[in-house]
Amino acid sequence: MSSPPSPRRRSYGTGSLEARPDRHGRETYYARIYVGSRRVRRRLGVKRTPGDTRGLTRAQAERALQRLVDEQMKLVPVAERVDIAEAGERYLVHLEQVMKRKPTTIQDYSIMLRKHLAPFFGGRSLERIDAQMVGDYLVAKQREGLASKTVGNQLTFLHGVFRHAMKKGWAHANPVAAVDRPRDAEVDADIRFLEHEEVEALLREVPDDVMGVVERPLYLVAVTCGLRQGELIALRWRDVDWTAGVIRVRRNYTRGTWGTPKSRRSSRAVPMISRVAGELDRLYQWSRFKDDDDLVFAHPELGTVRDASKLRKRFKDALAASGVRPIRFHDLRHTFGTQAAAAGVPLRTLQEWMGHRDYKTTLIYADYAPRAHERAMMERAFSPPDLPVREESEDEVA
Repeated sequence: MSSPPSPRRRSYGTGSLEARPDRHGRETYYARIYVGSRRVRRRLGVKRTPGDTRGLTRAQAERALQRLVDEQMKLVPVAERVDIAEAGERYLVHLEQVMKRKPTTIQDYSIMLRKHLAPFFGGRSLERIDAQMVGDYLVAKQREGLASKTVGNQLTFLHGVFRHAMKKGWAHANPVAAVDRPRDAEVDADIRFLEHEEVEALLREVPDDVMGVVERPLYLVAVTCGLRQGELIALRWRDVDWTAGVIRVRRNYTRGTWGTPKSRRSSRAVPMISRVAGELDRLYQWSRFKDDDDLVFAHPELGTVRDASKLRKRFKDALAASGVRPIRFHDLRHTFGTQAAAAGVPLRTLQEWMGHRDYKTTLIYADYAPRAHERAMMERAFSPPDLPVREESEDEVA
């Protein structure tokens, strides 16, 4: 006799739903939820079989479970009545002081709370916010023109607020867990990047002034090492490992704040080709700021952090002068990703070099990886019998 199916895993705060035989052998839906320290288990109804009109469908059982959750949670008093604004502020303090989230993350969440969540839900206490109201919020923000990813990020933060509130006794349920997240719209699959000739044209048009002396190697490092703009600005001479031939990415500077790189690890090492090593050596000899903790791409006269907006403006001016198609500064990083993939660098290695948290992010460069061996297999499979199969040389494969 087979064992009954295990309960389906669900988000915390929504209870669990399972289908198993009752004492008469009929497949039946059961609900199980926790109300404080008390467990509530309830039979919802017989499961509908294909071709029958009696019994509950999965969707009907889900709705019955949600009604049960709502009914039971209303019976338990909350420790303190708190609205979204107050709960959100307390959660931000928890993220900053306990979870040690980055200042930029705290800043983004604060904006979500102040501009979107708090105004929509007003002074309504947490226990008066249900899944329907969260769904209304989702629809309202999409009608305002916010991107699906933006609304999804806001719901992620709101989910965290309720989860924290449940731990503190300010709420007994997490209504966000019962709301489907908006799906991202189809994104443009094209990646903007520069070809080798365009990179050289850009470098030739870097202005011949003191700022240009710093910018030329900066662009080259961006193209050949794939550092983000904030990582380039924060790079110190101690991070340039001449002996090992690598650049160690340890810090980031964005929105006026120093932090760690946006990656799974607090640091990473990227290979430094000989051309880059030569350019950085010349910059080091020329620079007035050579201590280990001095910035590599500092303001040449002040030794301070370069202004990001001014840096981007000069980059666009150099692009225009070179006749190269307009791209963003961040697309220099895409140039590194596409060229490294085309050179045959394994995507897992490229993920480490670029500091991607998720391997899926690195997969955008998969189409640029060499596929000569696959092409050869197709040639053998579909070439007419009287035509010789074109075998590709090792140089072409590499």
